[in-house]
Amino acid sequence: MEQNSEVGKVNISGITYGLVKDEFECTYRGKVQAKNKGEVDMYFVK
Repeated sequence: MEQNSEVGKVNISGITYGLVKDEFECTYRGKVQAKNKGEVDMYFVK
């Protein structure tokens, strides 16, 4: 996941998003290829 992030941004998976969505504003960034996981829904925390 670190390789697919951007400088200065927090990148989280869809599973983590499900846990924090009521506490943090997030932006969906689409499906990203993750090592040993296949395609994973990813979000940036604002």
